[in-house]
Amino acid sequence: MAETNDPVERSESLPVPGLPTDWHVLATERVVSTVDTVRVKTSGPAIKVSRAVVFGLMGAFIGLMAVILLLIGLVRLLDNVLPKDVWLVYLILGGLFLALGGFIWSKRPHRAAS
Repeated sequence: MAETNDPVERSESLPVPGLPTDWHVLATERVVSTVDTVRVKTSGPAIKVSRAVVFGLMGAFIGLMAVILLLIGLVRLLDNVLPKDVWLVYLILGGLFLALGGFIWSKRPHRAAS
């Protein structure tokens, strides 16, 4: 094939007057930089919030399961230790929870109940 000077047939781009020769590379870098900046400012906080929600819910669920298993174990332990039937264990734990609830109720803000 013969060498041709027609710019349509060549794969090279012609220089644009007033622009640097690598203007297309600079424009691409500017677009990529802008997209990265927008992504960091929008997706970054959204990802942090969603992680906090997921880990918070998972921690609350695991904590709830731990409290339930602790209460079951406490009832079984007291049932084996105390000589009477299980009603005594229920009475002791009910009194304990009543006292704990009364203490927490006394620490509330006074305008919260009205």
